Amino acid sequence: MLWPYVTPGIPDDLFERLPGIPMSKREVRLLLLSHLRLQADSVVWDIGAGTGTIAVETGLLCPKGRIIAVERDEEVASLIRRNCDRFDLDNVEVIEGSAPECLKNLPQRPHRVCIEGGRPIKVILQEVWRYLQPHGRVVATAGNLENLYAISEGFAELQVRNIEVVQSAVNRLETRGLSQTFAAVNPIFILSGEKLD
Repeated sequence: MLWPYVTPGIPDDLFERLPGIPMSKREVRLLLLSHLRLQADSVVWDIGAGTGTIAVETGLLCPKGRIIAVERDEEVASLIRRNCDRFDLDNVEVIEGSAPECLKNLPQRPHRVCIEGGRPIKVILQEVWRYLQPHGRVVATAGNLENLYAISEGFAELQVRNIEVVQSAVNRLETRGLSQTFAAVNPIFILSGEKLD
């Protein structure tokens, strides 16, 4: 078994990758997962699933749940499927489609939504909110100021409750030549909140 632990935080190098396709780094992934507040039977939508790291981790953490990973690019969707196969997951379904248009066709309303990409992100957030079950949670990431503003505005307009905002600041030990130095992992904002109605 590739990851025989119940602890999340699978090392990045255990995932198959494609050049130029974003991947949530392990430390950032741990923050994301903690904000999702998963249960064993959660239905999770992972929008802009990229390499599939969140889909894999949530699939392992929610053995009775259902994870729906949305990715618009066919080659990237295949990558997510391969990564799910690497971890023997059968509770992750990969949907090839563009958010927000494809969301109306997804099979189950989610308890939890992770938005890691997509344009325009505010429109995706507003559409996701329509399908999110009461007492559900949404977690969205922003790697730039424009997305941070867009998500913040969206949260305010939708009256998202119990909002939390965290900015990651992670440094990893790396060997460069004969020296060991700390290299920064790109900082990212993680915004989360609840739908209480």
